[in-house]
Amino acid sequence: MKYINRTLENYIIKLSKEYSCILLTGPRQVGKSTLLTHISDNDKREYITLDDLNERKMAKNDPGMFFKIHSGKLLIDEIQYAPELFSYIKIAIDKGAEPGTFFLTGSQSFKLMSIAQESLAGRIAILNLSSLSQSEISGYNNLEFIIDIDALKNREFNKLDLDDIYLRIFNGGMPALASGKYSDRELYYNSYISTFVERDVSDEIRLVDKFLFSDFIRACACRTSQILNIHSIASDVSVSDDTAKRWLHVLEKSNIIYFLHPLSNNLLKRTIKSPKMYFFDTGLISVLTKHSSAKVLQNDSINGAILENYVINEILKSYLYVGKEPLAYYYRDVDGNEIDLCLMYDNKIHPIEIKKTSSPNENMIKSYKVLENSNFNMGNGCILCFADKLSVLDKNNYIIPIYYI
Repeated sequence: MKYINRTLENYIIKLSKEYSCILLTGPRQVGKSTLLTHISDNDKREYITLDDLNERKMAKNDPGMFFKIHSGKLLIDEIQYAPELFSYIKIAIDKGAEPGTFFLTGSQSFKLMSIAQESLAGRIAILNLSSLSQSEISGYNNLEFIIDIDALKNREFNKLDLDDIYLRIFNGGMPALASGKYSDRELYYNSYISTFVERDVSDEIRLVDKFLFSDFIRACACRTSQILNIHSIASDVSVSDDTAKRWLHVLEKSNIIYFLHPLSNNLLKRTIKSPKMYFFDTGLISVLTKHSSAKVLQNDSINGAILENYVINEILKSYLYVGKEPLAYYYRDVDGNEIDLCLMYDNKIHPIEIKKTSSPNENMIKSYKVLENSNFNMGNGCILCFADKLSVLDKNNYIIPIYYI
């Protein structure tokens, strides 16, 4: 299997010289332990996975003995199964554990971050890894995406047309597929869901109907990039709204989905308040929604929604993979004004529209005026689309090909 270099590597190496403990969170099978093992090639680090029930039992019941048996530099995989280890890691750090002593991974970021931050405040660096980015698949090492002509000109990219982009969307970004370890994409994703339901969901929800929960995930996939309507999802699978809300929380804490929250301030009185829902990987969506090929997906009614999901994923990854926390929102109001993504950086709002077109026009950014009239400090905006090259829509807004991300 070919190892695919991850953009986050350099930042982790830098942090491992400063922090005794690094926690890498993210969905299952996105390459967390592979990345940390690759970085650890030359430092004789011991690898322990808490998927091993014997190791998990010892870690939970006798963490002191766990650290007597496993000493030196450690990589502990799936740490969420034994949060009891955190207090012992804290003791080791307070006694002078060297930078880079503990590498940890976990696939339930909410739970892990709250426990880790409480137990190891000021002693731990917490990072997030998701599936492969467009840049990583192409072998590039780009910085965060910003709407600036000079920065855009310096980005590395492969020139991709509409068919190429939808093939990327269809294939997804899971390392085991992109590296060639597995070739049957549909089998891989179906096995992924089965494993997730059997392990993570069953741990979180006692006596859960696994087939019903799988149907629930599919119902969510059909609503990607849409404003969250819990009652609609619940009705689709014949569960109560409260049950749907709990199940959505499980999907979110396991990094299968995430939410983009609405942009608002005191002057925006008519905004929609509910979040929009996205999946961490578009290949997973295309399998859940039963699309047989990239061409079928490209021509289906979901094509715009899954394109939006893909583009927003790529932009957020471009920040996370250089160690920065993206400030990202969407905008929609009861008057029908809508902006797909509002990025905040340098204390300015940068509006972005995502369009399946090669010929964007100024009418597509008319909603930007709502923000201009609402006391926001406005930065450059853009339309991300299938244009052939980088160009200008007006003095404040650019036309940017999607492959630039």
